[in-house]
Amino acid sequence: MTRYEKGKEVLESIQKRPVEEIFKEIDDIAPDLGRFVIEYPYSEIYTRSEVDLKTRELCTVAALTVLGTIPQLKDHINAALNVGNEETEIVEIIMQMSAYCGFPKAINGIVAAKEVFNERD
Repeated sequence: MTRYEKGKEVLESIQKRPVEEIFKEIDDIAPDLGRFVIEYPYSEIYTRSEVDLKTRELCTVAALTVLGTIPQLKDHINAALNVGNEETEIVEIIMQMSAYCGFPKAINGIVAAKEVFNERD
């Protein structure tokens, strides 16, 4: 199995949608960027056995909250739910980040989480 195939399998299992849909916004201008994402983090990092996907997704939610990257945060909140995290766990992690990134980013993260939770109901 190639790195691309391995990463694609992981990404689609976490996101519950095809990679073509995930990267449709950038595919026409930078198709290699999507491939890089598939081949590196999802093939080389997410498949490591030392940490489970549930923990990895909570860490990703925390990092994206701190960075303030709302579109990707919403994708990973969905992914965190898809791999078994509870809404309360996600909210707690985002709230904890207020100590590290400030209240505005934490509030934006909570609003993003609320939107994702409502879309899934």
